Amino acid sequence: VQLQASGGGLVQAGGSLRLSCAPSGLAFGIYSMGWFRQAPGKEREFVAAVSVSGINTYYSDSVKGRFTISKNNVENTMYLQMNSLKPEDTAVYYCAADRYGTDYTNANSYDYWGQGTQVTVSS
Repeated sequence: VQLQASGGGLVQAGGSLRLSCAPSGLAFGIYSMGWFRQAPGKEREFVAAVSVSGINTYYSDSVKGRFTISKNNVENTMYLQMNSLKPEDTAVYYCAADRYGTDYTNANSYDYWGQGTQVTVSS
């Protein structure tokens, strides 16, 4: 199983980026998916998650209203649309797959992880 995250980059504060996560070797349609991020010197933190069907979404308070997670079970791809970016959003962003969806905010609940993509927001 591989999860390929892409779409990171350098953007000015207030700008937008869209991250993608395309798993391979995974039955995408039966996994809930999530995004986490880790800034230098900080622990990995929950950003957003989406249910198996793609209907239910969950966000951390720090990104609610600015980020949108989506899951396309036909394209086998998950997205994170990030708007109104702030310097504090700077981090490596990781996508992850969770077979049972027991606790979307807990990194330990996830079974597979991508390699991460760097997002840098300049002030």
